[in-house]
Amino acid sequence: MPVYFLEVIVVCLGLVMLLTDAFINIRDKRTIGYFGVLGLLVVIGLLFNVETGNADSAESVFWKFYAAGDGKALFFKGIALVSTLIVLIMGIDFAPIVVEQTAAPEKGAHPQAGLGEFFALPMFACAGLMWMASANHLVSIFVSLETVTITFYIMVAYLRRNVGSLEAGVKYLILGALSTGFLVYGMTWLYGMTGTMELPEIGKALASDSINQTGALFAFALILVGMGFKVGAVPFHNWIPDVYQGAPTPITAFLSVASKSAGFIVFMRIASLYMGSGAFTGKVTMILTILAILTLIVGNLVALPQTNFKRLLAYSSIAHAGFLLMAMACAPRDSLKGDTISVFNVVAFYLGAYLLMTMLAFLVMSALRTTISGEGLKSYAGLAKRSPFLAIAMLISMASLAGIPLTAGFFGKLFVFKLAFEQQQWLLLAVGIIGACAGFYYYLKIAASMFLSEAPVGSDTSAIRVSPAAVMAMVFLMIAIVVIGVNPSMLMNLVG
Repeated sequence: MPVYFLEVIVVCLGLVMLLTDAFINIRDKRTIGYFGVLGLLVVIGLLFNVETGNADSAESVFWKFYAAGDGKALFFKGIALVSTLIVLIMGIDFAPIVVEQTAAPEKGAHPQAGLGEFFALPMFACAGLMWMASANHLVSIFVSLETVTITFYIMVAYLRRNVGSLEAGVKYLILGALSTGFLVYGMTWLYGMTGTMELPEIGKALASDSINQTGALFAFALILVGMGFKVGAVPFHNWIPDVYQGAPTPITAFLSVASKSAGFIVFMRIASLYMGSGAFTGKVTMILTILAILTLIVGNLVALPQTNFKRLLAYSSIAHAGFLLMAMACAPRDSLKGDTISVFNVVAFYLGAYLLMTMLAFLVMSALRTTISGEGLKSYAGLAKRSPFLAIAMLISMASLAGIPLTAGFFGKLFVFKLAFEQQQWLLLAVGIIGACAGFYYYLKIAASMFLSEAPVGSDTSAIRVSPAAVMAMVFLMIAIVVIGVNPSMLMNLVG
């Protein structure tokens, strides 16, 4: 089966879910979510049995905009699929909140009206993320990126009776549209400077002596604004804390992992075009270094005083974007395309580990959200006595996010520091170490609250019910974090 059939199958799954919601009378619409989970499991299985081929062999002109299905593109497709799968599982547990905080159904309407779309929309975002992983043309990058972004505009503001969700949706829409304008204008300049929209041809044009360096760098600066917004780099990060806090918890997880991963693969592809040219390598490296330092400092230091768990994870997401930018800034010439443990491999490994540990944290948060009204850190006090399983799951997630040895997150940071050491980026290395040390404090204070603090007086102490699907997902993620922390080659082999 050709690799580009994967996206077609995912889109068809989303359409079937929408049609089922519209025309079939289902008593419990969470069934639609379970159907999506089963469908994505099948697609994940097909991911290991596709014919990669190349764009030239595609039968349709549409697929000429599609890059060869190499191992790295398949790996990022896998991140999109697994992220969407876990988001649907979270959505099933989160369904009571969605029903409660969406618009009241009209007379005679289904009591769970609106829930079916909540499960179907992530499927279309997933297809866009998968297209981004294989985009090799400026047009396909833009179309796939906007497919994802427009879907997120809807999902972030989905809780229509929740003021925080509506505020987050408006902020995301305004700033997202602004960043898209910068991105399109930058792509326009890049096309004007190189005369082509195909990434391989753009790379050749940038490496030629006849290129207008000032115009090409201006194009990169504009694209940097757009991509900086997508990946959460400072100073384009201001939307993240408010949007993460206001959005439904499953959608926050989706934004944190899948959107960031797809944004970085596109960002790396465009940056590699410049860093493959001797005329631009030094300038682009300097820009990425400054961006990485700012992102590491702001993300880690502002996370320290946070008392809302979602906002803490928002600044944590910014901090991890800093580590990923640090890896990109430490790239020697052509290393983004290397075949050994290159920058591309390090970033892919880091994002794979980030998927495991962040999704585990959001799964626990989503399970607790139906029983705990607030999202403050005090709400997690004494959790170990009330639900030891959820407390252990959160502890493993926080330990991996902090980079404690024998977790996947440890090797993610280790590989980044190794790149910085090899390239003698001492300032970046120092800032990265300081950021990692700050992470130990704000991640492990959550663990201390769960295990060492007593629950607030008068709070509910009954057992917390977790769905079997969520339990299975948490167990899988915990095992994967520890196994990769012991044997990182397992994940590195998937990266290819």
